Amino acid sequence: MSSDPHDRAPSWLDEIPQRLAALDAAQLTRRRREVRPADGASMWVDGRRMLAFCSNDYLGLSQHAALRAAAIEGAQHYGVGSGASPMVSGHSQANAALERELADFVGLERALYFYAGYATNASIVPALVGPGDALFSDALNHACLIDGARLSKAQIHRFEHADLAQLEALLQASPARRKLVLSDAVFSMDGDIADIPALIALCERHDALLLLDDAHGFGVCGPQGRGSLAAVARTGAQASRRVLYMATLGKAAGVAGAFVAGPSVLVEWLLQKTRSYTFATAAPALLAQSVRAALGVMRGEPARLERLHRNIAHFRAGLPAAIAGRGWTLLPSVTAVQALVIGSNDDALRAMATLAQAGLWVPAIRPPTVPEGTARLRIALSAAHEPEDIDTLLRALGEAARTR
Repeated sequence: MSSDPHDRAPSWLDEIPQRLAALDAAQLTRRRREVRPADGASMWVDGRRMLAFCSNDYLGLSQHAALRAAAIEGAQHYGVGSGASPMVSGHSQANAALERELADFVGLERALYFYAGYATNASIVPALVGPGDALFSDALNHACLIDGARLSKAQIHRFEHADLAQLEALLQASPARRKLVLSDAVFSMDGDIADIPALIALCERHDALLLLDDAHGFGVCGPQGRGSLAAVARTGAQASRRVLYMATLGKAAGVAGAFVAGPSVLVEWLLQKTRSYTFATAAPALLAQSVRAALGVMRGEPARLERLHRNIAHFRAGLPAAIAGRGWTLLPSVTAVQALVIGSNDDALRAMATLAQAGLWVPAIRPPTVPEGTARLRIALSAAHEPEDIDTLLRALGEAARTR
């Protein structure tokens, strides 16, 4: 056998450079940047100070003094790592207290605290349904719900975004005994809000369970930011035994991790059967202490949420004049996620570059994160933004629209 490397059979690994080149040619290459916080809503990005409209830190809590102090106190009391799975020795007093406080905050019976949001949804879905069961997923759900659906090996029915008539027809036609409906509460790339009461009503009629992902609504929607489910509590949504409520803690709460809340019996089932809970090291207690502090700030500093909603209104009122006649579309949203659809990947990247030249970091979102032909600027607003920051953004968007 020849030892000459040129004589060996071609390997699929040899194709990787060409595949990377194809991504680049399609304007789909992603690049990480090195960042550190500055004051307000600014960041140092690769050594350059920029005004950031890219972060999901919707209440500006990640730099809050109370959260920092809680993390330090937690590290001093518990150390840095948790050491083991929650099912072994990783379920600290801080984690246990946080679960009680989260359940109280969202008005549900019980909560379960996870180390990461993506791992939460990817594992709780297979814990709820499996082969022979049926799963119904909104077309614009987050990737973690999609991956969880695939891992479950249940029969997946995908319905068009927010098309409740199609969902009902699918539920009606399914012979499966166990049915699970998956939906974002606030959709992460469009910023619109699901019709939660209608989803619950469909689940009641068709003996289904609803898993609601409120990653972008927790801290932003509802009284005191208690979430999208709390926002519709008058409909009896919170009282339904057919709802599991999931939210992440690395966005408006400013820390990391996630939780699932709902009827105690369902949460107990998830504790027993969710692989990412059983087999992963628990979140460190210092993070749990920081999240507890975040809940305290949400309760005690209502002005933050009020400021965020003023910023949203300010932006939406000023944008039409700034981009008039340019063919860009601002999608409807009352949340911190403001999606400005531009169209092609090239045009979205060019707009992002123009904003970057002006010192603003606004990310261009391209397929496969969003559908083909709907590349956009995803503008994330925060309570940390000042009114003049919004004005700066509007002027820069107007310039980007004129020079496209």
